[in-house]
Amino acid sequence: MIINLCFHGIGTIVTEREPGESRYWVTERSFLDILDEVRGNPQVRLSFDDGNRSDVAIALPALRDRELRASFFALAGRLDDPASLSPSDLQELRRAGMAIGSHGWDHVPWRGLSDDEARRELVDARAALADASGGAIEDAAFPLGRYDRRLLGRLKRVGYRTVYTSDRFPASPSAWLQARYSVTASDTVESIRAVITRRPGARDVRNVVASAVKRMR
Repeated sequence: MIINLCFHGIGTIVTEREPGESRYWVTERSFLDILDEVRGNPQVRLSFDDGNRSDVAIALPALRDRELRASFFALAGRLDDPASLSPSDLQELRRAGMAIGSHGWDHVPWRGLSDDEARRELVDARAALADASGGAIEDAAFPLGRYDRRLLGRLKRVGYRTVYTSDRFPASPSAWLQARYSVTASDTVESIRAVITRRPGARDVRNVVASAVKRMR
């Protein structure tokens, strides 16, 4: 089993785009300490959601220094936003050996989309990000973690290789649906170490059951 850790923003958030966004920003010091903790651990995989510019300004140099790789899930609708990853940033991440995935177009929940909305979020965003980054987009991550059976069917039909959730339990390395643990502002090296080293318990079982309910509804 593996542990997928997901970061959103690093450093100090200037303006929240959505209520509560600051909860998912970690300080640069905390981020660097967590990287040092997981470095060399093949059980841990890293990813970044939302396409904030801190991904390339802070995360990329730190990952390079530690010879770590990660996946970056960007938003097509923010490619022209100076606070977000630009096409040249995505290309730089690719050159550094990082993977680029889709987080959609507008950072809206994908569950319950109309056919036209789904095309924009799942297909058009993927094409725009492929063009911007100079490579294929094979993986996706749910904005805000919401999904159901209909959405999973849509993602399979358009051919995503792997889809990432926010379900907070260990994942099988080969699973199409990958659960992740979102790192928050309150996390520390100790809390992340506990996630990585603890044996599966009642909380994990509850999260697995909740994921199963989402897949069936």
